[in-house]
Amino acid sequence: MIYFPLQDIEAAKLNIDDPDHLRIHSLETFGTHDGPGVRMVVFVQGCQFRCVYCHNPDSIDVKGGMLVEISELVKRAVQQKNYFGAEGGVTVSGGEPLLQRSKLITFFKLLHEQGINTCLDSNGRLNNAEVHELLEYTDILLLDVKHINDEWHHKLTGLSNKTTLELAAYRESTGRPMWLRYVLVPGWTDQPEYIEEWCRHFTNYKTVERVEIISFHQMGRHKWDSMGMIYPLIDTPVPTREQRHQVKAIFKKYFKNIALK
Repeated sequence: MIYFPLQDIEAAKLNIDDPDHLRIHSLETFGTHDGPGVRMVVFVQGCQFRCVYCHNPDSIDVKGGMLVEISELVKRAVQQKNYFGAEGGVTVSGGEPLLQRSKLITFFKLLHEQGINTCLDSNGRLNNAEVHELLEYTDILLLDVKHINDEWHHKLTGLSNKTTLELAAYRESTGRPMWLRYVLVPGWTDQPEYIEEWCRHFTNYKTVERVEIISFHQMGRHKWDSMGMIYPLIDTPVPTREQRHQVKAIFKKYFKNIALK
């Protein structure tokens, strides 16, 4: 995996928005954690959620990051295409990609013209006609469903899970592939009764090809500190091996393809 901070991208010079540029936080190549195969991962800037465990708080500000020409990102993807193989491609993560949905439609169309697979990693904050158009060019939707209980979802993110669940239902209606992601945070998302409810909600979805359980970690804490922000989960432990496997056992009752990460 090679990680490119924005200052290393020669094309990222502009400081005004326009339709031909994406506002991004960083770029990763040879990524293997955000979709199938080897991938170029574009982390876009800006997010409306305020997740208590956010490991990239520097990606929240919608006016942060830097602007990179879409054609430059396509060029980089084409240069890496030989490494993608049959399964790999480009993933757009965040931040929250749907905040730049119209630009991503252009980006994904251009990638498809080059025969490059596309993945969108989203928290599902928006569900409208532009999002639906973007999903037409999204080969796999990686949807983060952070909690099934709306009150707990508010505690975790500051916002409702209503639109996220609506977007999941829309994707299901299209018959197009979707992976679901769930972050396991002790004391926040480890309640067995809510995990069971989460699983029951999605168990009959025919488009869900994979469910990923992502273990909470403290690796982003230093960013909160450097930004002068109070980290809410400073005393929250990472899940134990026993906790992780107990939760996985619940998911396995409802889904065939489970990945514990």
